[in-house]
Amino acid sequence: MPETVMTLRRTPFHALASAMGAQMGPVGGGFLNVHSYGDVRAEHLNTRAKVGVQDLSTMGKIDIKGPEAEALVDHLIVNDAAAMRPGQARYASVCAPDGGIMDDLTVFRLAAEHFLVVSGSRNRLKMRDWFTQHAMGRRAYVTDQTAAVAFPTIQGPNARALLQTLIEDANLTTLKRWTFTHGILDGTRVMISRTGVTGELGFELFVPADEAAGVWNALFAAGSAFGLKPYGVKAMFTLGLEKLYPAHGIDMDETNTPFHVGTDAFIKFDKGDFIGRDALLRLRETGAPTAWVGLKLAGETPAPDLTPVLLDGRQIGHITYSDHGHSVGAVLASAHIDREFAVEGQMVTVLDQPATVARRAFFDPEGLRLHS
Repeated sequence: MPETVMTLRRTPFHALASAMGAQMGPVGGGFLNVHSYGDVRAEHLNTRAKVGVQDLSTMGKIDIKGPEAEALVDHLIVNDAAAMRPGQARYASVCAPDGGIMDDLTVFRLAAEHFLVVSGSRNRLKMRDWFTQHAMGRRAYVTDQTAAVAFPTIQGPNARALLQTLIEDANLTTLKRWTFTHGILDGTRVMISRTGVTGELGFELFVPADEAAGVWNALFAAGSAFGLKPYGVKAMFTLGLEKLYPAHGIDMDETNTPFHVGTDAFIKFDKGDFIGRDALLRLRETGAPTAWVGLKLAGETPAPDLTPVLLDGRQIGHITYSDHGHSVGAVLASAHIDREFAVEGQMVTVLDQPATVARRAFFDPEGLRLHS
């Protein structure tokens, strides 16, 4: 029998993005999506200067309802779901019993007994099955809504002004980061979340999939006045690299804990038991032996993944991702290195050229643009 080749799924925006010159490729979770529109640098810089839109519909959307929905979510994430009010979102890791990061995701509290969990594209199926498995025996009901919800993100300094012209029944000026509201966009009721992974003022929209085309077209009809252009996964990664945002599957996986990648501030040990708590408590006492850092490279060529990071000829770590920092005019990288050398300004060597360790974001280190 010939081997069966699984067809990659397409998002609700696939045809519209393709018509705009999108270069497609696999993104994980069984989906095809936009890698770029042909010029990653231009996509990156336009999002920093004006406003960009990316199709994130491939990310997992896991709906959790029921009297024990809060207890289920609290058991699986390191952050505190019980402390959330409806209308709030939280960043959180889901950890294995040994503290390894299974995924990093965003949790939205829709109501007292209703949550929405948005997972990474690569980990969509893994998280769906993990939540379903742990819902067994609880009065909590897990539904994979990924295909039913289109998920465009609008990021950049003009994001609020653009959306406010289209959504008149929601005040986006008062919408704080990590909160969400609802409104009508071109006749479609959408959820509007003040979240994103670019380091810019931005919003993520949750749109019924069967109405997605109308929302996309409305965005671009109004967007020309604000400089709206689409961007793909490659620009998303370069934008995130400038901000030193770790990405699961690239900078972290189940061999790393939140202490290894600097997201341990989101662990709420005082909330009570959760999967991975005991292992993370032990690591809090001993400290992780390595740290995840940024590197500014002296050369003009990005370093391949796993390239050794050297100090005085001795390997002290390895590169996880490297690319051009288009907004800062330098080649950047992220890396895991021995903790003792994870010091701002520490000089190291990568590919026989000097590199400088960074512990703060390369671009807008104070995060002022997020709150503009």
